[in-house]
Amino acid sequence: MDANSDASTRQSSTREVLVRGVLMGLAELVPGVSGGTIAFISGIYYRLIAALAAFGPKSLGLLLQPREFWRHHQLDFLLALALGMLLGILMFARLIGFMMEVAVPVLWAFFFGVIAVSVVQIGSARPRRHLVIYGTLGLLAGLLFIALPGVDFSGSMLALFAAGMVAVSAWILPGISGSFVLLLLGLYDDVIVAVNELDWVFLLVLAGGCGSGLLLFTRALSWLLGRFQDALLAFLTGFMTTALIKLWPWQAVQSQPTAEAYGVFSALQWPSQYAANGNEAFLGLSVAAGLLGGAGIWLLSKLSPQ
Repeated sequence: MDANSDASTRQSSTREVLVRGVLMGLAELVPGVSGGTIAFISGIYYRLIAALAAFGPKSLGLLLQPREFWRHHQLDFLLALALGMLLGILMFARLIGFMMEVAVPVLWAFFFGVIAVSVVQIGSARPRRHLVIYGTLGLLAGLLFIALPGVDFSGSMLALFAAGMVAVSAWILPGISGSFVLLLLGLYDDVIVAVNELDWVFLLVLAGGCGSGLLLFTRALSWLLGRFQDALLAFLTGFMTTALIKLWPWQAVQSQPTAEAYGVFSALQWPSQYAANGNEAFLGLSVAAGLLGGAGIWLLSKLSPQ
């Protein structure tokens, strides 16, 4: 795969790339939603992979040629996207935290709509045979993934660095949420607090891990997409579908953030069951939020370069 896989995205203006970055930053704040999904739906995914995969031994030889270094690595694109993501995280971290405290069903419903439409958009473009075979494998892998027991990596900067490497690998894949990986590692709450309080030591260590993970992972991903694109994306479509389990708006409160697969399913409730347990279901707002999230992704895909 090379940058020409979606050459039309080269015409995206800096402002358009910035907006996509904001949306990707927002997506990564929520466990179950992938920034890679937003990149794919918005038409910049292949360009992003190509730009990141360009970093390698050749980069050292270009250091003395600043203009060529800039052009070869598409730094105008990457910096605009990174700035947008940073703005998205800083702008929405407090809102996400507030919604998680006072109106969780509305928040989850919005992103449920985002992922549901993303699954349809990405899956419909794959050959049916690939969806049956690789999509099913992805679905099974996703169920195993969300059933993983949580661990606690907080309190260690080395563990934080390693967690950043793992989480960013999830971030770059459509359908796998970096935030959910942080949740499994016991670091999600710490990251939200660090963003809101601007704990720069914590954030820089995490960013260092993310940068290292990107350099190691994107070259392998670029190779896989170049040779097994439909199979890989069909697999990720199935994997992404399981995120809908985590994003179902009405779930029983559990003592553990994760559970075995059967526990995850048993936690799903109808709005009436959720309300009967003394919780506000926000049914009308949640339905509206889900429709808004889905419509937003559909509109984003229609406005993206084809």
